[in-house]
Amino acid sequence: MRAKYIIGGVVIVLFMVWGASAFFQTTIQYVSIDKARTSSYMVQVMGNIDVDNVNYNAEDSRLEFAIFDAEAESKAGASTMDVFYYGVVPGNFDQATSVVLKGQPEGDVFVADQMLVKCPSKYQGEGGPGYQDMKKHDEAAETAEVDGA
Repeated sequence: MRAKYIIGGVVIVLFMVWGASAFFQTTIQYVSIDKARTSSYMVQVMGNIDVDNVNYNAEDSRLEFAIFDAEAESKAGASTMDVFYYGVVPGNFDQATSVVLKGQPEGDVFVADQMLVKCPSKYQGEGGPGYQDMKKHDEAAETAEVDGA
């Protein structure tokens, strides 16, 4: 009877170790541009697109661009990094302000395997044409409930 508990405990511990190792192998760490430039493993990095430095090489299906630190006010003085992305260019890349890249450096260039394009939202910012004031919306709904009751 005791042998069954020992074997069961060992099996459970092995599955827990296996699950934890699989989890840690699939997680990709967010890093700064400086760390992404020198990383030896796959990382995730976010940056603003340097729109003056974008080129699509149709022969190699390669999008070449540069990003700078997303926290910086402007690209002047910010950390920058050249990026190569192979594959289909996202349809909204020309409207994008920033990107999240998954990849790793190869030489002087960060080679991105995946790219998530971040576009400005039409629901942000007060007073713009797409701005929705939720306070006014909620007040109007409350007034309609009071009038209808």
